[in-house]
Amino acid sequence: MATTKKYDGFTEEERSAMKDRAKELKASTRRGAKADTEAEVLAKIAELPGSDRAIAKRLHAVIKANAPALTAKLWYGMPAYARDGKVVCHFQPASKFKTRYAMLAFSDQANLDDGAMWPAWYALAELTPDIEARIGTLLKQAVS
Repeated sequence: MATTKKYDGFTEEERSAMKDRAKELKASTRRGAKADTEAEVLAKIAELPGSDRAIAKRLHAVIKANAPALTAKLWYGMPAYARDGKVVCHFQPASKFKTRYAMLAFSDQANLDDGAMWPAWYALAELTPDIEARIGTLLKQAVS
């Protein structure tokens, strides 16, 4: 009698993200930590499907305008923005893990502390001028 077991380990998407990260680390070692990687981020954004690409392009522009000190880099195959080599925020396309919406995430390197609890991930169904302004405010606070 054959039994089927369901594997509860990493999904195909998670394994792919880990492989992306390994490639990024290897490339970083080859070229040096101070290399400009914005072209790689823009190329990755250009590969994204439809609405993910549109959101990522606008988000990249908002981040560059409101937090110019952050450096664009790839992080687990996703566009990320770092200060002194440490990721402050990143964009997770909906297509990356087959989720309902894309997300903008802030790490513990972001200065967003507000009492004992505050949001660190934001769902992005679309980017409107109002949402871009809110993100700009968050970015300025994050890098302050």
